[in-house]
Amino acid sequence: MNIFGVGLPEVTVILILALLIFGPKKLPELGKQLGKTLKSLKKASNEFQNEIDQVMNEEDKDESLKSIESNQTNEMNQEKIDSENSKK
Repeated sequence: MNIFGVGLPEVTVILILALLIFGPKKLPELGKQLGKTLKSLKKASNEFQNEIDQVMNEEDKDESLKSIESNQTNEMNQEKIDSENSKK
């Protein structure tokens, strides 16, 4: 078991120290509060990642639309040149 680079012996020592410092009545409250904090941090992290992904997707869409418009313009210009050349 390896949590954040801390092995099982270190986790055991930390839990025993927490039990001695806070007492058995406060530990469940502290654990619950720690769980809520970690959950909110994870939620914020996921929202941030989703926003980044959304912005990246919008940029990709904009680039692809510009590319399509550029290709259409080039095709239209080429058709004009071809039609002018065929008239000569």
